[in-house]
Amino acid sequence: MTLEITKLTDWKSEPSLKDLKEDYESARSSHDSQVTKINNWNKLLKAEPNKTVGKKARSSVQPKIIRKQAEWRYSALTEPFLSSDRLFTISPRTFEDVSAAKQNEVLLNWQFDTKLDKVSFIDNLVRATVDEGTSIVRVGWRRKIKKTMQDVPVFAYYPIEDEESMQLLQQAVEASSDPSQVATFPPELKASVDFFKETQQPAIAQVVGKQKEEVEEVVINEPTVEVFDPANVIIDPSCNGDLNNALFVIVRFESNRATLMKEAGKYKNLDSVQWDLAGSRSDADFVSKTPSEFNFKDNARKKVIVYEYWGYYDIHGTGELVPIIATWIGNTLIRLEESPFPDGKVPFVLVKYSPNKRELYGEPDAELLEDNQAIIGAVTRGMLDSMGRSANSQIGFAKGLLDPLNKRKFELGDDYEYNPIGSPAGAIIEHKYPEIPGSAMNMLMLQNQEAESITGVKSFSGGLSGEAYGKVAAGIRGMLDAASKREMAILRRLSKGVAEIGKKILAMNGVFLSDTEVIRVTNKEFVEIRRDDLTGQFDLMVDISTAEVDNNKANDLGFMVQTIGNTIDPSFTQKLLAEIADLKRMPELAEDIRTFQPQPSEMEQQMAQLEMQKKQAELEKLMADAEYSKARAEYARLMAQKIGLDTEEQGSGIKHERDLEKQRAQSEGNQNLAITKALVGKRGYDDLAPDVEAAVGFNTMSKEKSSEQIPTSLSKADILDAPDMQIPDIGYGQSPYSP
Repeated sequence: MTLEITKLTDWKSEPSLKDLKEDYESARSSHDSQVTKINNWNKLLKAEPNKTVGKKARSSVQPKIIRKQAEWRYSALTEPFLSSDRLFTISPRTFEDVSAAKQNEVLLNWQFDTKLDKVSFIDNLVRATVDEGTSIVRVGWRRKIKKTMQDVPVFAYYPIEDEESMQLLQQAVEASSDPSQVATFPPELKASVDFFKETQQPAIAQVVGKQKEEVEEVVINEPTVEVFDPANVIIDPSCNGDLNNALFVIVRFESNRATLMKEAGKYKNLDSVQWDLAGSRSDADFVSKTPSEFNFKDNARKKVIVYEYWGYYDIHGTGELVPIIATWIGNTLIRLEESPFPDGKVPFVLVKYSPNKRELYGEPDAELLEDNQAIIGAVTRGMLDSMGRSANSQIGFAKGLLDPLNKRKFELGDDYEYNPIGSPAGAIIEHKYPEIPGSAMNMLMLQNQEAESITGVKSFSGGLSGEAYGKVAAGIRGMLDAASKREMAILRRLSKGVAEIGKKILAMNGVFLSDTEVIRVTNKEFVEIRRDDLTGQFDLMVDISTAEVDNNKANDLGFMVQTIGNTIDPSFTQKLLAEIADLKRMPELAEDIRTFQPQPSEMEQQMAQLEMQKKQAELEKLMADAEYSKARAEYARLMAQKIGLDTEEQGSGIKHERDLEKQRAQSEGNQNLAITKALVGKRGYDDLAPDVEAAVGFNTMSKEKSSEQIPTSLSKADILDAPDMQIPDIGYGQSPYSP
């Protein structure tokens, strides 16, 4: 019976299942050779007991030297990744990508913390790399959509008549460019905005009813990372040690019909699969974690082997290779399409522990420690056999030394009598464990030291005394530096692999992510990330460091703080202290230091106020002194000007004329005084005062006219003898002496 198989694509040059299997079969030889090495390394790591054939009562113990070294590596390599709450740091390539870089950093760290189980992933990655020399990680995307019937409101639209509603709609249309703002709109306003964008007619939306509609709800939309067993991953052997040059990667994994049927949109021809012949035992080279004696009997749950082909093929007949994905079970092709991943590469990342030049796979420490572990095991078993085969705590008696009665007393611990054939000290022998030869202990110590020098891991084999690392400070420092450099080299390769994984997830976020993803950053703050904002050119880094490196940095910064003391601004010292707290893995304290603002006490506030008043008074005094100095300068300038003017007037005769003018004025004053006295003497001052004052004023203002009518010099007798003298009218009335 031949099953009909549906053609999966309309490509001009579609690869056949036979072509894909040929790639698989041609790569198996080199792949099997590497798997043999990995199996041997895993066997050494487990340190299975040594079964000596034909020798009974012999020790079969095997010390776990390789496992001991690996255990020291695990925590040293995982802690730098897990000790920080931020695994990735993303820097923008250009200034236009700053915002997108920040959003990508928040999103990527959030995905690893909440969606990918960062702790489990890092543990599996490190352990696979340390144990097998190479870890292979597949990056993917999982999306699950659930269709549900929901009540959807039905809107009716009415023209806008008032100005207030028009302004509200206009503001909403302007704000609709930001999805974070649209999420806050009420349903009616959002419907009004959508209606306006479709028809360009302003209207008010009102709910007039509800109706049932099928709505697609995204249940799962997240990246996936999986650390594969190298035995189930076949890589193009012609890639010359670089996975980016590999033209195909084939993965074998277990699944079942029910799981594949859930993704009916992805897999086809499932009805044509011969499920009974595609069981998990159909491929002898496939490594399964399912026990060999266990399997489901029904076809829905029965485990089958699925082959997934990721590679490049000329599907259009143009000579250009296009990334594709093909999946088959047994002899049935169930998926064939172009690769959905945006970077155009195979979705695999390979991390090496100790790289070999021009080799695709790396080597673990087991490759270096195999002989040391074997020698240590042989010496240990020899010492145990020597001790185990001895008659420890057994007592031997010389024949005839004790008769049955005294032997009984000896066994009961009572006093006994012995036959005089010899001394009991020489006739009674108590067996003990034999002393371990010093050569055996030296051999163990030598092999442990050699193992530690090869791997750069200093364990407890030398004890924890002050001489565990040597006796000279320079030697200790050199040995620790060499070990830390070896560890940092391994960390760099691991961090580069994690960074490659992050880059692939970044690329997938820009394609598979929903239009908006709300990421919880803190307990109060929510950051909304749009898929369109995730594009840009970035430099992605993995934030890693070892405890030793962090401690050295913290010590250097502490020494810097002690050196600068109070010579610089306290804010700079505050930054250094916060950095030290970060290096000591105290993020809460670091944040408190960064945000700390010292609050002055009441006394300090009063002192500051008084100091401010003092400074203000000093400023006012300085300003007053400046004004005084300015006035003195002005006075000096005027005095100098006056002296200069006086000198000029004296030289030109102006001063002499002014003196003569003063004398004339004085004479006129004396004349007026004489007239006044004369008038007072004849009539009384009170009666003559107005007229005298008028006359004096008139004489003062009109000297020339008054000189014609009144003599310049009059005596008292003249005035008394001439009563008919006329005094001119000055506007205050008629003079009493006028006719």
